[in-house]
Amino acid sequence: MSHCIASACCREQSGTHQHHCSQSQQTSGATAPCPVAGNAGATVLVSIHSPLLTETSSMDIHATYDLRHVINACGKMTKLAGAIVLPEIADTVRESLDHFFELDALQEAAGQVIARASGAETGCVTACTSSGITLSVAATLTGNDLARVWQLPDTDGMKHKVLIQKGHCVNYGAPITQSIRLAGATPVEMGTINNCPADVIRHELAAGDVAAVVAVESHHTARHGWVPLAEVVELAHGAGVPVIVDGAAQDHRMKQLIDAGADLIVTSAHKYLCSTTGGVVAGRRDLIEAVYLQNRGIGRGMKAGKEAIVGAMAALEFRMNEDIPAWTAEQDRKVGLILDQLAGIPGLGLSIDPDPNGCPFSRARLDLDPAAAGHSAQSLTDALADGDPTIVTRAHHAEEGYIYLDAIEMTDDQISFVCRRVREILSS
Repeated sequence: MSHCIASACCREQSGTHQHHCSQSQQTSGATAPCPVAGNAGATVLVSIHSPLLTETSSMDIHATYDLRHVINACGKMTKLAGAIVLPEIADTVRESLDHFFELDALQEAAGQVIARASGAETGCVTACTSSGITLSVAATLTGNDLARVWQLPDTDGMKHKVLIQKGHCVNYGAPITQSIRLAGATPVEMGTINNCPADVIRHELAAGDVAAVVAVESHHTARHGWVPLAEVVELAHGAGVPVIVDGAAQDHRMKQLIDAGADLIVTSAHKYLCSTTGGVVAGRRDLIEAVYLQNRGIGRGMKAGKEAIVGAMAALEFRMNEDIPAWTAEQDRKVGLILDQLAGIPGLGLSIDPDPNGCPFSRARLDLDPAAAGHSAQSLTDALADGDPTIVTRAHHAEEGYIYLDAIEMTDDQISFVCRRVREILSS
């Protein structure tokens, strides 16, 4: 490879699923994720999988540290520690712990795997998606200039504006605009929360000093009134500006996002890829080199270790060989179990909603009529969460009167337990 991510760093130095997780849970008899009661009534949530405890380690983590178990009816969420790591991935990561690696070479190998999985030129692994966004923004500011890498977050003399539609200014646990600012860039929010005409983007691009445009693919974004990715790419590329896509939970759509023309896409290794914590950045070779070079600057505190890199590689290899239609059918079956077991409860409406971003699965939607059900969506959410095991639902829309039960991280037994609890709560 004439210009590899490793050589980019070395040149400067010389100058100076959950996929089958539910099946493995069922065979192990383990309860999936688990939360811990925090101080002052706060709840800190963690996720473990008991088969990862070796035969030589008999520690009961829940008992030792007084942690509650969690039944994860919410999905792939950072607050629940991501995903249950697939056994195939856990075994590979465990093997890596006994070895040293030249990390530049390991990242180069990861880039080749990412390229095969995404259709991009190459890629690299970061500590997480959030750090991947910051480092991707930094890459568009500095290019492969180490002096500029060292200069950040001071952007004097650099293009420093990063455009983002206001309807994409999400908070995924922290504001995405903060991830942009951490690189030293200045986020420019375009339009209003529910309307960003293409002319507004053209105007901001023409104003100059634009380093990048950031687009977000997420259920958190505004659902209408914004310019779609393909058009954003066309507008940005017409002005010679690269496009960065935050696709944290969109690993099923990596090829689609690259095919749409994104210059860099950032996704999570620890959501539907079911790996150890990490971010996967895929895209143009020159920009990936610049992303990796940030490890000599602001990225030093965000570096990915061998566990993240090897885990992401193993997860992507697994994904490329996975039977996605069969996996989708299994998730559909489990959602059907939820609807069957909750049918007939007064005041509870049941339906199936596909993933809003087009990922290959659906969720069970529960609409609450408080007058008939005796509970609002929020009070049902709170009641399910109160206990051991705590049941964490997908409650982003509780204020609107409905919640989701995500079946991906639940076994059949856990689904039955959750449905029994819903019936008990709504009949009390």
